[in-house]
Amino acid sequence: MCGISGLFDTQGMRAFSRDLISRINDVQAHRGPDEDDVHLEPGLALGHRRLSVIDLATGKQPLFNESGTVGIVFNGEIYNYRELMSELKAQGYHFRTRSDTEVIVHAWQAWGEACLHRLRGMFAFALWDRTQQTLFLARDRMGVKPMHYAWLPDGSFIFGSELKVLTAHPGFVRAIDPLAVEDYFSFGYVPDPRCIFRNAHKLPAAHSLTLRRGDSAQAQPLPYWDVRFSNDNPIGLADAAAELRERVRESVRLRMIADVPLGAFLSGGVDSSAVVATMAGLSDTPVHTCAIGFDDPRFNESAFAQQVADRCHTDHKLEVVSSEDFDLIDTLAGLYDEPFADSSAIPTYRVCQMARKHVTVALSGDGGDESLGGYRRYRMHQGEEAVRNCLPHGLRRPLFGALGQMYPKADWAPRPLRAKTTLQALAMDTVQAYHHSMSHLRADQRQALFSSAFQRSLGGYSALDVFRQYALQAQTDDPLALIQYLDYKTWLVGDINTKVDRASMAHSLEVREPLMDHPLVEWLATLPSDLKIRNGEGKYVFKKAFEPLLPHDVLYRPKMGFSVPLASWLRGPLAQRMQESVLSPRMLASGYFNAGMLQTLINQHLGGHHDHSTALWMLIMFDAFLRQALAPVRSVAHAATADVVAA
Repeated sequence: MCGISGLFDTQGMRAFSRDLISRINDVQAHRGPDEDDVHLEPGLALGHRRLSVIDLATGKQPLFNESGTVGIVFNGEIYNYRELMSELKAQGYHFRTRSDTEVIVHAWQAWGEACLHRLRGMFAFALWDRTQQTLFLARDRMGVKPMHYAWLPDGSFIFGSELKVLTAHPGFVRAIDPLAVEDYFSFGYVPDPRCIFRNAHKLPAAHSLTLRRGDSAQAQPLPYWDVRFSNDNPIGLADAAAELRERVRESVRLRMIADVPLGAFLSGGVDSSAVVATMAGLSDTPVHTCAIGFDDPRFNESAFAQQVADRCHTDHKLEVVSSEDFDLIDTLAGLYDEPFADSSAIPTYRVCQMARKHVTVALSGDGGDESLGGYRRYRMHQGEEAVRNCLPHGLRRPLFGALGQMYPKADWAPRPLRAKTTLQALAMDTVQAYHHSMSHLRADQRQALFSSAFQRSLGGYSALDVFRQYALQAQTDDPLALIQYLDYKTWLVGDINTKVDRASMAHSLEVREPLMDHPLVEWLATLPSDLKIRNGEGKYVFKKAFEPLLPHDVLYRPKMGFSVPLASWLRGPLAQRMQESVLSPRMLASGYFNAGMLQTLINQHLGGHHDHSTALWMLIMFDAFLRQALAPVRSVAHAATADVVAA
């Protein structure tokens, strides 16, 4: 696992400074503490920070072929590299290393851009072909590894693993994109391909970007893969469970290849437990497992993790952290470079910190909920869809719209009585309803939060447009498949994978994700949805598959999630920090917010009348971003005319 960076002159052969590429490369030194190097030639600079995992002795980057005409900087792992190496050797290519990095170089020589279809793994790389005067960037299918890029005012192109690589360049203009702010306060992160800064972009998952010297047009990303939900596999439950178990076994086996200590996260949830049980069946020695517990029993799953560890005879390590572990706000803002509001980033950071004491590579269970129908919201959405299909929209919209408007926001009530969001969703179409349920702040809440000047700067844009765009690509009428597809494109990449990548790389830890193996994802997309959710039970076929390997209590207990007690924090030890952040001069001067609403959110939450912890945490993290990323921000009222919020 590594950090990559680079500069490219698309028009000429300007000389880039070694000091400059070294400086922007070193801002991500945490991603690769073992080695670093840069390569310069006219019109090109490549930088690399290495975390050594495979071929410790000879895998240094930037890495070139024998003739020096094709070079690469690469972040990730190619799990089928040994098979590809054998195939390429048979074609006459010679290898000077044992690394998966050199496999990509020769795969490019053999197959060009089509090499991407041969790669199985997580990756983001930039490949330079001097003969073709081409810089080729690519990102893995599931968006596990990040890639950011921008065109600078002088016409040169910059890229890097993290956004901080771009902002470290003195020519980068830190102009906040109002649309990204709208997206953030809906999703809790800025979804691809947008960045918080207007002229920066994330390369979308399963896309490549080709730049050719002399081409004056700005290149656009092109897709090379997509998941297609056919849901037409005629397989029965027993056979599906058996095949699923074998497919997971193959995926885990590939991800256990490493030349450094390897282990797994073990939360006590279904997904990580299944991964650990599979690893145990493949290993001759006890698997290293790592877990964190909380001193608050409402958030502590460590007893279930211990059950799995005992059954699988793992070398289990547990650390208990305080339920008041909230001192990472500024650290997280520096890690994520953009506002990022998933509070589970705190325990994720801690478990990565703890795991790195024992291993360099850890397998995780990420991606299982999205592929197998594990989220409660999936079951809720299916129930809502049944109602929507029974009543025409012309009747649903006024009926449930009025009920949703009248129903109180009962944060204090038991979950079955908190029906306001559901009633509102029933008045909407499928895509709008799912966006409504996924939004941290719903459209009406964002409208109340934002100032009039900021709303004008959006020009009619809504974060719902993100879902609308992807829904058009989904090619499925199955209600569950549609929202799984939307989560693949947004939540999984923008939240889950981003959270884990930054938290793990902050500690120079490589995390591998067997449940996001693309052949597995493709196969799961062929299964009928009733194998994923049946009789209200999510991950039905997955649980049946692992019944022989895992305790019943682990498989069928209610999902707890990796959460923190935000509401009580913000009424107690974080109350002062909350007020100072939400009402800070930066926030008020930005012009984004209705100051009266900021005060109302604070007062109502502290008074215990409403739970505004989600909104307040988002505001705290946004203020932390402003404080770290920007100098004092000009007001949006001026920005609306100047079209920039400048540092």
